[in-house]
Amino acid sequence: MVCRKRRKVKLLSARVVDDKKTTTKNKKVKLETQTWSDLPIELLELILCRLSLEDNIRSSVACKRWNTAAISVRVVNQSPWLMYFPKFGNMYEFYDPAQRKTYSLELPELYGSRVCYTRDGWLLLYRPRTNRVFFFDPFSQEVVKLPRFELTYQIVAFSCAPTSNTCVVFTVRHVSPTIVAISTCHPGATEWVTVNYQNRLPFVSSIWNKIVFCNGFFYCLSLTGWLGVFDPLERTWSVLAVPPPKCPENFFAKNWWKGKFMSEHNGDILVIYTCCSENPIIFKLDQPKMVWREMKTLDGMTLFASFLSSHSRTDLPGMMRNSVYFSKVRFFGKRCISYSLNDCRYYPCKQCYDWGEQDPFENIWIEPPEDLSAFI
Repeated sequence: MVCRKRRKVKLLSARVVDDKKTTTKNKKVKLETQTWSDLPIELLELILCRLSLEDNIRSSVACKRWNTAAISVRVVNQSPWLMYFPKFGNMYEFYDPAQRKTYSLELPELYGSRVCYTRDGWLLLYRPRTNRVFFFDPFSQEVVKLPRFELTYQIVAFSCAPTSNTCVVFTVRHVSPTIVAISTCHPGATEWVTVNYQNRLPFVSSIWNKIVFCNGFFYCLSLTGWLGVFDPLERTWSVLAVPPPKCPENFFAKNWWKGKFMSEHNGDILVIYTCCSENPIIFKLDQPKMVWREMKTLDGMTLFASFLSSHSRTDLPGMMRNSVYFSKVRFFGKRCISYSLNDCRYYPCKQCYDWGEQDPFENIWIEPPEDLSAFI
């Protein structure tokens, strides 16, 4: 009996050893037969998102999985840069959020001026001491002057690059609870044209207004959330009968008027409301029904928000998509504060920010140059 039991134990242990050897052999064979196409999709995307556009396209023809991964992270657009205006000196910094790099450029031409707006790579600036208003391209250092004009507590925007013959500069100023003064100008003009307009609906104009140019119109978001529209061709002004976006009560606590941003994308008007203790809320104007609708996703788009002008982009690196990038950089210039709609959280973590602490003229998003030789 004892011998039989010993034989059984030996047979069982031999089978276990054989099974282990077979399993190890199978694993080894499987590992040897694995190819690059078997990489986990997350790892593939991480690798492919670091390639140039040309290399990304080449990689996409390797196989079906690589094609899907390459397209999902393909970058055909550049993100704007965050331009900083120094309190002293003429050295200006430009932060690239995609590469997390900072570039410097000396621009003595901007001494004594205040930034007002940016679009198509051009800055619109104002010198308070001389009332000089001018366009400036910081990368080509080209200047386009406008007639002198006193810009008090109001914001300014323009429709397109000043090199275009359709460029219009627009500003709106509060006169009374029912009247606003709208001033316009264009490159080559000898003076500004100012006209007073009556408001049928409440519109409080201030330096905290937001302006975007979209579909041939200037849209102006008032301090209290009403939307005014100016047609530069017909020279008409109206306040839309669209109630302001609905936000929770705590969004209207300390510095509530500073935490609003507005942008446009493919004809849509987008508004971002922020609160230092809550996640931001994004609204899109439903123009046919004239109501604001909350957006739970940006469908891969990226918004870049700053006080004076905000921008939208598509086809950026995968990790930047479906997010809002704000005009504040943390960790000694290494990370831009952003909010991911995919993850419903800020990055870096716990970076809810009180916008009342920031100078609105401290920085602004601007189109980057195609040629980086000026920074080498």
